[in-house]
Amino acid sequence: MLRSFPLMIIPVVLYMLFAFGGGATGHADIAKVLSNGIDIRMFSGDTWHFSMGDLLVLLALVTLFVEIVKATRTTSHEIINHGLAMLTFVVALVCFITLKGFSTSPFFIILAMTFFDVVAGYTISIVAAEHALGVGRAGTD
Repeated sequence: MLRSFPLMIIPVVLYMLFAFGGGATGHADIAKVLSNGIDIRMFSGDTWHFSMGDLLVLLALVTLFVEIVKATRTTSHEIINHGLAMLTFVVALVCFITLKGFSTSPFFIILAMTFFDVVAGYTISIVAAEHALGVGRAGTD
C-alpha cells in the first residue's frame, strides 16, 4: 500500500501547512516565513542563507528521486501511484494559480517537481514495461 502513495505529496502538504498555518501563528505573509532560516559562514568568507523555502525544495528533490526509483517497477501499485501523482500535480497547480500564499518561487519549484514526477513516472514505467515484455527488439527470433 505504501508503494501506491505518491511521496511528492509530502512537500506539497508541508507547504500547505506553512501557508495556511501562517495566519494562525501571526505570520500572514508566507514569503517572510519561507525566508526565515540560518546563515552559514563559508570558508570563502561568504555567508550562505539557508531558508525554510530551501529546505522544502530540498525535501521535494529527495522525494522526487525516490519517486523516480519507484517508477522502475511495473506493478499495479505503480499504476495507482501514477494516478495519485497526477492528482497531486493538479491540486498543486490549482493551489499555485488560485490560492493566496502559493505564488512563491519555492512552491513553483515544488509544482514543477510534481509535474516531472508525473512525466518521468509514466515514461520510465513504459520503458521498463517494454524491457520486461521484450517489446521493440528488432532482429531477434
